[in-house]
Amino acid sequence: MFKSLQQKYKVRVQKKLEQAVVAYFQAHPEVKLVVVTGSVGKTSTKTAVATMLAQRYRVRLHEGNHNTPMSVPLAILGVPYPQNVHSFMAWQDVIKAARAKILAPTDVDVIVQELGADHPGDIAAFGRYLKPYISVVTAATPEHMEYFKTLDAVAAEELAVTNYSQLALINRDDIDGKYAQYITNANLSTYGTSSVAEYHFEQKGFEVSKGHSGVFVGPDMPSGIDVTINVLGDHNARPAIAAAAVGLKFGLQPADIKSGLEAIRPIPGRMNLLRGLNGSSVIDDTYNSSPAAAVSAVQTFYSMEAPQRVVIMGSMNELGESSSTEHQKIGEMFHPDMVDWVITIGDDAEKYLAPAARAKGCQVKSFKNAVQAGAFAHSVMKPGALVLAKGSQGNVYAEEAVKILLLDQGDANQLVRQSPAWMATKEEFFERNLV
Repeated sequence: MFKSLQQKYKVRVQKKLEQAVVAYFQAHPEVKLVVVTGSVGKTSTKTAVATMLAQRYRVRLHEGNHNTPMSVPLAILGVPYPQNVHSFMAWQDVIKAARAKILAPTDVDVIVQELGADHPGDIAAFGRYLKPYISVVTAATPEHMEYFKTLDAVAAEELAVTNYSQLALINRDDIDGKYAQYITNANLSTYGTSSVAEYHFEQKGFEVSKGHSGVFVGPDMPSGIDVTINVLGDHNARPAIAAAAVGLKFGLQPADIKSGLEAIRPIPGRMNLLRGLNGSSVIDDTYNSSPAAAVSAVQTFYSMEAPQRVVIMGSMNELGESSSTEHQKIGEMFHPDMVDWVITIGDDAEKYLAPAARAKGCQVKSFKNAVQAGAFAHSVMKPGALVLAKGSQGNVYAEEAVKILLLDQGDANQLVRQSPAWMATKEEFFERNLV
């Protein structure tokens, strides 16, 4: 009975918050909303967009994954999520704060909001109350496959946002052209690192210490802008290209686009290059993992010169029935002439990725937790080694393997999930998975 009442109250609160968002934009039509969705790359893209627009506009951005149905309205309005989610009084205070935002003078010009999809219909549901000025769709690749089942269903879900947005921008590299059938919005542009996209980056060179140098090109600036994007890997350059395209839609000048692109940096856990022990370098890509992101990370890893390569691969979560196939595909990317050690974390990586890499002739070692994996990597690393660490969030926590390999433990503040709450969760998990 009590749970039923709680659910009914939650539905009422959700409706009131959505109504508050609608009223907020009606009261402040000058405020523009940019939303970012997609299978991978949402957080990097929203951060890049905010970095670009903040040069000329007051921008509101929630830095966490505040992208669920209950949290999105609060993030948009700038109202803190209540600490006690089971308190009726706390939610009443939240509703009052949301209504106060409607009447108060606005403190922003642009709101950049991430939208997440865990189940079919999630993205379409946001259209009940959101009317974005621009929507950015980063990818349509395998995610939450236990619910979506097919990649077509994923694409239809993610692209639903384009049809209730004024302008739409999609990643041409990571969204197959056949999925255009799901888009009815004629105000559509594409971005990417390949020339098939309208807004794209023509790479001229790459240096580990500086990033990708080249020319940003768009239909409204065909002569292009010479720029260096200080990130690692083509898939991390794409969020920057999206940001530049959004910037142009907002009227930023070429000088702004150039300075904005050069100001963009990797977010923690996204192909962030850190100093390792004994002259080694560690590519920290531990924020999360999916097949597309893992492929891109390995390709970038192979493009970098090093006397020894060691890879730490955690299980990819939320793949449902496709987990065995997707892990096997990643395992088949490893060859003994390209990587010296393949180290896995988690059950699916051990069951599917490790045998595929071993069949290719690689040295493979599997562990249940990241601390053990990091200790083993430390024992086999040679001077000047290059290490790639990639893993999902739940029950993998590959950032704890990276921590063991750092030259300066002060750099641990650049790793993901280091709050006291996260550390307590991880310690409990590691205690249960010692073998």
